[in-house]
Amino acid sequence: MPYSSQQVRILLVLTLLNFVNYIDRQIVFPLFGPIKDEFLLSDQQLGLLGTVFTLVHAPLNVLLGYAADRVSRPRIMTLGVLFWSGATFLSGLAGSFRSLLAARALVGVGEAAYGPAGTAMLTGAFPPEMRARVQGFFNVGMFIGGAAGLAVGGLIADRMGWRPAFFLVGLPGLVLAAAMYRVPEVPRPPRAETVPLRHLLRVPAYVTLLVSGWFVTFAAQAYVTWGTEFVRRDKGFTLSQAGVSLGTIVVVAGVLGVMTGAWLADRFARIWPWGRVAVVLAGFLLATPLVLGGLHAEDKVMFLGLFFAATFFMSWYHGPVIAIIHDLVPERAHATAVGVTYFLVNFSAPALAPWVVGLIADRYGLLAGMHAAVGAQLIGGLLYLLVIHFIRRDGLRHPVLAGYHAASPAIPSTGNVQ
Repeated sequence: MPYSSQQVRILLVLTLLNFVNYIDRQIVFPLFGPIKDEFLLSDQQLGLLGTVFTLVHAPLNVLLGYAADRVSRPRIMTLGVLFWSGATFLSGLAGSFRSLLAARALVGVGEAAYGPAGTAMLTGAFPPEMRARVQGFFNVGMFIGGAAGLAVGGLIADRMGWRPAFFLVGLPGLVLAAAMYRVPEVPRPPRAETVPLRHLLRVPAYVTLLVSGWFVTFAAQAYVTWGTEFVRRDKGFTLSQAGVSLGTIVVVAGVLGVMTGAWLADRFARIWPWGRVAVVLAGFLLATPLVLGGLHAEDKVMFLGLFFAATFFMSWYHGPVIAIIHDLVPERAHATAVGVTYFLVNFSAPALAPWVVGLIADRYGLLAGMHAAVGAQLIGGLLYLLVIHFIRRDGLRHPVLAGYHAASPAIPSTGNVQ
């Protein structure tokens, strides 16, 4: 199926802004070393730079996701882009650790306006059988932005200090907000079809996804927060080497993994209603031993090779997961369901992960902290077995939501996938 010019515009603008979203979000982590030295911090305090973002970001996902199912999604996202970009720029002006914490919290306010509204808008703009691939392409921006944050942060910190890194990455969003403002709204069902949250939480497959997502997000946040510092301490990388090598691998392996997982998910969805779930499960089962092997690799080349392979398989998650959520809930609740997911998953998991791993590192070493992340990843992956069980038992459209689904387009399980 060829894309219309409007579909291409929506997909490209949202993906580009997702790139900016994640570069602004991740830029702080490769700057841990110089920030620690300037403010004389412990590892536990450094972890709070990730925690404070999440404590603000997670609850606002529910509020702004709820709003995005009721008012203009492009307007909500435009305001969010302006807010987080300005807060990123202000991070470089922080004169104390407390003021830096406050600036990172404000970044979380702006970014909460983007994810639920953006994913719902994409699902509404494309047919259901392409759902995972479209969400996968959107998440390519996440991987490239996250990797760019690691690489740019390390390079600039080595040459100019940590403050210019925030100035550099904060400016593009202020410009791109104008492009988001002009994106057209996607038609959606009337407001009368709003789905109460209590009904969403009566769908076992959706609730299990929330639990799984907690463990997966804990692991992912631990890797993102402490990965650069781990390879600097344990593998002998400099900040520049760590940022560039890890960033390059995340871009290449992550993009390949996202698109592979999304393509497989849409293909397997033609065969089984739980086909997309099976792809996510397979990715985590394949990735876990590779991560563990990389942590214990004795040389840089072996570590980078195992990290590349692990990133490829872990990335299978990112396209299908939103598609699965949108398969399970009616169209009118798409942004709300993703907002609730981000809140329940992100409120404690990424808030705890940087701090918990830092606490373990202070007592037992950073390798032990990374082991905790691997364990969380394995638990999160295995929970997808339960998601498959519930979908086989109840179907993709649980009876409690039958009345709301009646007005939504059918989800094809057979036929050609473009």
